Amino acid sequence: MASIERRAVDAFIKKPDAHFAVIMVYGPDTGLVSERVRALVAASVDDVEDPFQLVRLDGDEISSDPARLADEVFTIPLFGGRRAVRLRAGSRNIVPAVEPVLANPPTACRVVIEAGDLKKSHALVSLVEKSRAGAVIACFGDENANIGQIIAEEVAISGLTIAPEARETLIGLLGGDRLATRSELKKLTLYAHGAGRIELSDVEAVVGDASALATDEIIDAAFSGRADLLDATLAKAWNEGVNTSQLAGTALRHALLLHRLRGEVEKGRPAASVVDSMGMQVHFRRKAGVAAQLSALTMARLDRIVADLSEAVLDARRNAVLGQAIVSRALMRIALMAKPRR
Repeated sequence: MASIERRAVDAFIKKPDAHFAVIMVYGPDTGLVSERVRALVAASVDDVEDPFQLVRLDGDEISSDPARLADEVFTIPLFGGRRAVRLRAGSRNIVPAVEPVLANPPTACRVVIEAGDLKKSHALVSLVEKSRAGAVIACFGDENANIGQIIAEEVAISGLTIAPEARETLIGLLGGDRLATRSELKKLTLYAHGAGRIELSDVEAVVGDASALATDEIIDAAFSGRADLLDATLAKAWNEGVNTSQLAGTALRHALLLHRLRGEVEKGRPAASVVDSMGMQVHFRRKAGVAAQLSALTMARLDRIVADLSEAVLDARRNAVLGQAIVSRALMRIALMAKPRR
């Protein structure tokens, strides 16, 4: 039985242990699930285009004929060689089809199951994980280290290099889904083709339209007391369809972060030092501004801001029609509270 740990996944996929007859890949990052399934299949057969070596099955179809999976698994290939079955799990129960394969593991064929965002307690996950012949790989959003590696891979393939500030900005913008991450990087490298190096301006031009950048600008305007800038950025955000609840939630998380960091400042640590200790959790271009916010906002003010934003988040969800007005007013109250005193 095995649940492959995140740090060991890449090595396992390149050379999966032969005694694992069934390997299940699942999780919320569908792009990463698909990428890892393709890699496992490629490591399990000599030619993925050969229909005698690789069989593709749909889980919803075999749910009504569970024996079909075992029939495919134990079929003896006419021309020898390794075989694999790529099984895409759907909404129907395929446990009865997988159980016989795990009970009598094949030696000449591997089953690679591709599934979605299932709970660890799901019957299929538990079945594969508890079997001596099974292994499961959970796929969640990429961490910064993984994103940095993917960026390096795509940049190298394109024959380009990347400026440090461009790379750090990309790390902050990517990572929700592996497929989307690679797609954005391919667009970026195509845009920068012939330039030799990807600069920060390239990232802002191609990937910089992501809502994360617009949201950061709004949050920083509010918490820096820039009511004029906040008004303009909010108008632009609403016009471009920025999600009201997401913006309010991001503002609340930022307030909670400042609240936590303010405790360190009140212990005597300089605000800039506290922000630097957060590493890439705070983008390098925002660090000076966040440090200034940390110095200007007292714990008492942050208490009020957190309470106000918490109420705004709930109100916006309960009354979507007035969501923009509710969130705008809450952010403007923060801007007035954070406005530098003269």
